[in-house]
Amino acid sequence: MIEAEIPLETSDGTMSAFTTRPDEGGPFPVVFFYMDAPGKREELHDMARRIATTGYYVVLPNLYYRWREHFELDFETGSNRDEMFGLMHQLSNAMVVEDTKSMLEHVAAAPFADASRIGCVGYCMSGPFSLVVAAAFPEQVKCAASIYGVRLAVDEDDSPHLGFAKAKGELYVAAAETDEYAPPEMIERVEAALAESGARSRVEWYPGTHHGFAFPTRRGTFDKAAAERHWARLHALFDRNLRDG
Repeated sequence: MIEAEIPLETSDGTMSAFTTRPDEGGPFPVVFFYMDAPGKREELHDMARRIATTGYYVVLPNLYYRWREHFELDFETGSNRDEMFGLMHQLSNAMVVEDTKSMLEHVAAAPFADASRIGCVGYCMSGPFSLVVAAAFPEQVKCAASIYGVRLAVDEDDSPHLGFAKAKGELYVAAAETDEYAPPEMIERVEAALAESGARSRVEWYPGTHHGFAFPTRRGTFDKAAAERHWARLHALFDRNLRDG
């Protein structure tokens, strides 16, 4: 595998991003992997590698670059949890759309990336980002996944559910059975909006799970069986939308 930490120039500064791809072949379809609230860290790098090893060029940006060169939640002590929430609440859908423009410029120029075939995925905080990006760039983004995403349907003008009709790619929403950050009433609202939009989509509940079930280091919530099911769904989503034929 080939990987690198690269600088991407945006309208608000320099955003670092982790990229990874197979060391043979290409150009490869692209996957934008948006980080969750605890920050860009090795756990996410490993998940990006898992996607890339099957034949993708993955870009994982540091979305907190406007305020911190690097932030990573201390899972052991939780001592910087308040800082995490402060960073998370400063970040907006519009900012991520702007940042994605720089990511699109990068993959358009990268010799090992096929910018005509792009998918994206987000977890928790970034679940809505993935869906918003699919609506903002409907010609480029062929599919998008939200894994226990928060704030997917809220009473605000930039709520992701309001853009479902603009997306041309396939949308996938994974929901934990017990999730205070993404309660059943919100997921039901998402399902109704997707049905009304006519978007190619699927909402899937993961029985017996809690928020964070896909992250191996998340003690108390990691569910191996559910995590592997999410990987199977994610790989299938990317393969049917980003592969030739």
